[in-house]
Amino acid sequence: MKIVVQKFGGTSVSTDENRKQVIEKVRNAIKEGYNPVVVVSAMGRKGEPYATDTLLSLIDDKFKNTNKLAQDLLMCCGETISSVVMSSDLYRAGIDTMPLNGGQAGIITDNNFTDAACIEVKPKKILELVSQGRVPVITGFQGISESGYLTTLGRGGSDTTASILGVALKASSIEIYTDVDGIMTADPRIVENANLIDVISYNEVFQLADKGATVIHPKAVEIAMEGNIPILIKNTMSNSKGTLINNFGDKDKERIMTGITSQKNRIQVSVKASENEGNIKYRNVLDLVAANKISLDLINIFPSEQIFTINQKDKDVLVKILNNAKLKYNLIEDCSKVAVIGSKMKGIPGVMAKIIKALSDNCIEVLQTADSHMTIWCLVHAKNEKDAINVLHKTFKL
Repeated sequence: MKIVVQKFGGTSVSTDENRKQVIEKVRNAIKEGYNPVVVVSAMGRKGEPYATDTLLSLIDDKFKNTNKLAQDLLMCCGETISSVVMSSDLYRAGIDTMPLNGGQAGIITDNNFTDAACIEVKPKKILELVSQGRVPVITGFQGISESGYLTTLGRGGSDTTASILGVALKASSIEIYTDVDGIMTADPRIVENANLIDVISYNEVFQLADKGATVIHPKAVEIAMEGNIPILIKNTMSNSKGTLINNFGDKDKERIMTGITSQKNRIQVSVKASENEGNIKYRNVLDLVAANKISLDLINIFPSEQIFTINQKDKDVLVKILNNAKLKYNLIEDCSKVAVIGSKMKGIPGVMAKIIKALSDNCIEVLQTADSHMTIWCLVHAKNEKDAINVLHKTFKL
């Protein structure tokens, strides 16, 4: 059997017209000799009646936060509705289907409600249906715990479901259908001449997804990478060739950089040794912050100073921690972190210098930098974020 897992996002299944496009994608896979296994998200986005966020708005916040088992039970409703409706539409189009929830599909999870981890997949039921020539239409985002309770897999869970099943079924590929043509060199809302990336490596797209791009969830990329199952990002509403994600990226292109993304709402925190002489807690600043579950980023430690960034939402907690420790500090708010990503920059001299020069030549102040073997980060003022991305996109001819 040649199995292809096809995942369709909320907008793809939200209307009759959109679901007709889904039917065509499924029909085409069958014509090409594949056995499709379909994964669906809840219909639409917040405000639409069956969207997950809309369902959550029906219950009390305190109840929701203290009874996550009940929260998961409610959140599973959106995908369940999508699965049955999409199955009905496929059936009406002459395609034999069977809707399944995550548990029926064999996704077994731990008991970490609202953010469960898959611990095992038992794909027997899916394989039975496929061998009968039927198309399973499976709820994304959910599974079942070993003790029999419905669970959800956290944000991006439908992508995760597609990757989990793709690996378990040894699929030929995982197709993620969304409302964009694929992965772009930059956000086209920021860079007008952003281009579609034909082929990209797992590692590169993981960096893009982890650093701000929202086309696919990084957890889904990681799972597919471990199973070495290629992912294809495509547009439900068009015949665009999309973006192929595999182990090696595009060997035929000599580009150093692949794409640029960014994260907003960053705050730079600096704590100087000279301003905190005699305070023994200065040496433990990072431990103090981490102990309160504040995520740190762009960490630079110098003999005279410790610098790092946090999310804007963590500001009040951070300020309380540092004030209680009687530490003096400085904050620069309204920052954005711009990430330039490319697997071929490793070992290429002068890349960082080229980035700094390009930004400086355009009067964009760089507050901080960091790098890994395939990513260079620059912290800039939020007001300069769009200009910085456009300058770097042009500099590296993306």
